[in-house]
Amino acid sequence: MSLQKLARELDETARQTASMLEGITEALDLLAANGLKNDPSIKEAVQMIVTALQGQDRIEQRCHNMALAVRQFALLPPTAPDSVYDEIWESLTLDELRVPALSGIAAHQSHGDAELF
Repeated sequence: MSLQKLARELDETARQTASMLEGITEALDLLAANGLKNDPSIKEAVQMIVTALQGQDRIEQRCHNMALAVRQFALLPPTAPDSVYDEIWESLTLDELRVPALSGIAAHQSHGDAELF
């Protein structure tokens, strides 16, 4: 698989996760419009859904960041030093991609936000 194809697949993954949210957002609107919105179990369910939506946003951001990095990698000559690759990673937005010490461990940290990576 070429790096450009990999970048396109990452962008498509981000697009697909975003399109999944349409039905979930409609369900949230229905719950908010319903007279049951003051019910504690409805409030808890809404909060759980919102947390999941935030997790999807992180997945989408992560895919777009990785696609950007892959596109930049594809432009590099085969002789490019590792420092150039490091600069590309360091330019990314999400810390778990940008900071090597956090790579792959964000899922094990607990601070109230939905962290999937």
